[in-house]
Amino acid sequence: MTPFSIAGIQMKVRAGNSNVPVMKHKLDVLMSVYPWVDMVMYSELCPFGPLTHNAMEFPNSIEDEFRAMAKKHKIWLIPGSMFQKKHGRVYNTASVINPMGEIVGRYDKMFPFLPYEEGVTGGDEFLIFDVPKVGRFGLSICYDMWFPETSRTLAVQGVEVILHPSLTGTIDRDIELANAQATAAINQCFVFDINGLADGGTGRSIVCGPDGRVMYQASTGPEMIPIEIDLDRVRSSRDRGVLRLGQTLKSFRDHKKVFDIYDSDKKLPYLDSLGPLQKPTETTRQLKLEVLEQHPNKEDLDK
Repeated sequence: MTPFSIAGIQMKVRAGNSNVPVMKHKLDVLMSVYPWVDMVMYSELCPFGPLTHNAMEFPNSIEDEFRAMAKKHKIWLIPGSMFQKKHGRVYNTASVINPMGEIVGRYDKMFPFLPYEEGVTGGDEFLIFDVPKVGRFGLSICYDMWFPETSRTLAVQGVEVILHPSLTGTIDRDIELANAQATAAINQCFVFDINGLADGGTGRSIVCGPDGRVMYQASTGPEMIPIEIDLDRVRSSRDRGVLRLGQTLKSFRDHKKVFDIYDSDKKLPYLDSLGPLQKPTETTRQLKLEVLEQHPNKEDLDK
């Protein structure tokens, strides 16, 4: 058995204000109640909310505060993410901090929620790190999980736990919960999807095991979610199959097909036909206007 305890903190996030004092208070409370927790993670953009004008350069004093908190409690800490100014652009960046208060790495969200997450540039490097004598972990942020290539890339490099801070306040949360289960099952790994509240989302954080089954799903209020996992479950699933059935990673490894849709030189006319990546327009209203203009008795239609 290889046990490890991860706690998600689902809390209210206010846009435009610093949520850091509340984050620190909740971490102190959590570690007082659950001193056995090894790692704590928050939701996407938890420190300052989803406004790009809060972007800052890294390293910074806020990150230093989180480093001090990780060292104080001797835990691994993922304090959600913050908008980062870098090379004249803005990125959605999550830091990973070890129990000594050191930055293990920073991950830039690969797929900003375009066209809505405007002005944010996607990253192009994965973040994978090892917890000594425990296992391998990888970062994914919110919309990244809608692109299975990202999770599969982590899994084939040995990631056993996908840490997935989210900020979902939209009506597609049910779909994301299904995505989390599917991601866990097809990659035979744990998934910790921690969502925020208020300006930070609608909650319903979810933790899934390597068989895709839900270990815990939160409500829509503030919660602390301490879960002890056994990483030997991942190794057993990958060795013997999901529920002793499909051995997906082995099958992916052994299949000889080269998926040429990923060839950057390959032309994909169907994708090109979909048009630009932009917010939907009021097509129904526009269509009605066009019909009115073309109708010989448009005055009657107006009535």
